[in-house]
Amino acid sequence: MKNLIQYKSNKNVVYSCKYHVVWCPKYRRKVLIDGVDERLKVILQEVAEKLDSEIIEMEIMEDHVHLLVDVDPQFGINKLIKKMKGTSSRLLREEFPWLKSRIPSLWTNSYFVSTVGGATLDTVKLYIENQKNV
Repeated sequence: MKNLIQYKSNKNVVYSCKYHVVWCPKYRRKVLIDGVDERLKVILQEVAEKLDSEIIEMEIMEDHVHLLVDVDPQFGINKLIKKMKGTSSRLLREEFPWLKSRIPSLWTNSYFVSTVGGATLDTVKLYIENQKNV
């Protein structure tokens, strides 16, 4: 049975805005290892909750991040990703000093984002869940 769309609302909008987001460390370095990956998950979850967004699925690979997120369209996916990347870069580089010597900044300026509309939510969730098995 397929998931029924669950709508959220703010003062002005009823919405269901789900995005598949992917971004990489600078130079696609394999630095999301040795505890950095687990700490990153916690940081991203905290940022999402603080900004009233929901991480539906998340997988941290050694050289990229996959997220399936639900974001208020009035806040915007670009603001969420900017805050996630900025906060995580600052905190991870403080907590894992070896990151500073490996790369000049943690993240690239770019990222991939796609609305989840063409594929079912279950398909995208399964894709993200199975990243480590690919």
